[in-house]
Amino acid sequence: MRLDIFFNGCYERIVQPYWAVITLFILFIISFLSLLPVDELPEVAGSDKLHHFVAYAGLIFFVALRKPSYWWVWVLAFIVWGGAIELIQPYVNRYAEWLDFLVNTLGILFGVLVGFLCRKVFSLKENKS
Repeated sequence: MRLDIFFNGCYERIVQPYWAVITLFILFIISFLSLLPVDELPEVAGSDKLHHFVAYAGLIFFVALRKPSYWWVWVLAFIVWGGAIELIQPYVNRYAEWLDFLVNTLGILFGVLVGFLCRKVFSLKENKS
């Protein structure tokens, strides 16, 4: 099976109808994990900044892949949301780090780039909504 046929099939069956649900679910998971009060952060493989980057790139990816006419509103909203989380974290026994905010924003920009590139490479149709 060719990759473009597989990708287009997944796009039509999953991304087109459910992109907003998938995106909001990812947003919920990121928000929950970012604001969960903990005495000590668990040890996980990889860098904290890499986790932020990947999470926020994944957050915006389905929006960029679907590319609704108002996609840029989602981008701005997620950048603001990332900043708001950093401002709230000290109130839930976490640390606010502005470098996290920067990495979140870079992840969002990277996710948009990857989503748009996938649209181009796999010749996905433009959306009017």
